[in-house]
Amino acid sequence: MVKIEATKKTDTCQTFCYDEEVVERIQPKLENVDGVELLFKALSDATRLKVAYALSLEKELCVCDVANILNTTTATASHHLRYLRNMGLVKYDKRGKLVFYSLPDNHIRSLVQLAAGHNIASH
Repeated sequence: MVKIEATKKTDTCQTFCYDEEVVERIQPKLENVDGVELLFKALSDATRLKVAYALSLEKELCVCDVANILNTTTATASHHLRYLRNMGLVKYDKRGKLVFYSLPDNHIRSLVQLAAGHNIASH
């Protein structure tokens, strides 16, 4: 352990020291989360998070379904779905005059459902 300096805050260590082996092992792995903040930024909007959650509960939803689930217009639903699509968080399939959206894989589904489960458990 390397001792650096003392601090006076009560919510932190009283002395600053760190485990060099742990730091050297973990620090390079931080590259694994480069860009992930964009995913969280996209989901930080309450409406987009609700859209993603609704899509996590169904295989696919049409824009009209999403609009009605959110009690909003199809224009608003389309705007949020387009944003999520541009971020790579949803995919779409146009069938005639209808457009269906779904999650591209189980990663987003798991993330959104895990967050919802945490929210339910903390209340």
